[in-house]
Amino acid sequence: MKNSAVFCTVVPPHVLDKLAQHEDPVVFGPARRTLERDALLRTQRRITTVRAAAAPAGTPSDRPDRTIYDAGHTETLPGTKVHSESDQASGDASVNRAHAGLGATFDLYLKAYGRHSIDDSGLPLVASVHYGEQYDNAFWDGEQMVFGDGDGELFLDFTIPVDVIGHELTHGVTQYSANLDYFGQSGALNESVSDVFGSLIKQYALGQNAEEADWLIGAGLLGPRINGEALRSMKAPGTAYDDPQLGKDPQPATMDDYVRTGRDNGGVHINSGIPNHAFYLLASALGGNAWERAGKIWYAALTGGELSTDAQFDDFARLTAATARTLFGDGDEVQAVLKAWSQVGVPTS
Repeated sequence: MKNSAVFCTVVPPHVLDKLAQHEDPVVFGPARRTLERDALLRTQRRITTVRAAAAPAGTPSDRPDRTIYDAGHTETLPGTKVHSESDQASGDASVNRAHAGLGATFDLYLKAYGRHSIDDSGLPLVASVHYGEQYDNAFWDGEQMVFGDGDGELFLDFTIPVDVIGHELTHGVTQYSANLDYFGQSGALNESVSDVFGSLIKQYALGQNAEEADWLIGAGLLGPRINGEALRSMKAPGTAYDDPQLGKDPQPATMDDYVRTGRDNGGVHINSGIPNHAFYLLASALGGNAWERAGKIWYAALTGGELSTDAQFDDFARLTAATARTLFGDGDEVQAVLKAWSQVGVPTS
């Protein structure tokens, strides 16, 4: 099994950088503290080895094994154990939302793709809530989920959007499968895959088809001081927010607007808009439940063992086309994949 030393957060550094430059301490205070904490955690991840989870003996269960901890507004993990799989609902809404989000993620992967938890070997799902003071992020640290409460003005509690939970846990799925390098286009693919399955987890939980879905990542997360609807839009990259404090959503929808930058590991949270939009176009063209045909193509491409760790957009595009052909034959699915990548300017030949 592969293990990645990547520290993956849902709020990109460029968003926090913009907020950290603000003159109002209500705005810059939480952003600066979050950036400082993220930088420390990112460094720790680079110099430590992620422990490989031992696969349980026998057949992995078809039921999740979830444990929720309360960090108590400290930065010590995991914190105090407050909820186990068999416990009744908690009086803490963050605990209940984390428990439900872990379950929604487990359900989509098991019922749609036959995957038993994050590592496909029954990995117990662990999460800590109430991390830090006004911590404006959520992250997967290679072993567990961690949720900040937000600051209440710019960002709300990070357990609110189920797609954020699904996004971060999918970094774990990638870690245990393709292990995509977290830089440049392979890093943008890493981020995009998490957005794709985060959105599918929300759609599956809500029973929404491709047309009914909002295709937003982090809807309900932005606070009352922010003019925007989410962190990212797969349907219309670059339109999720436009705010004096947060800036304008910088995501491109096509290769014509590809962003070349040395920040954010080569723009992994920015250029992920391109493969995100390709998936949206594919799912919309095929119609029905996006986790079925479109999702199966993406999942098989990610986990099939043929995706190199340094895969570029065109590598993934070609693999998804080949995967569609393998799964469904030379029909509508293959043509829809080819057209979707063509529409975003990524070659498949």
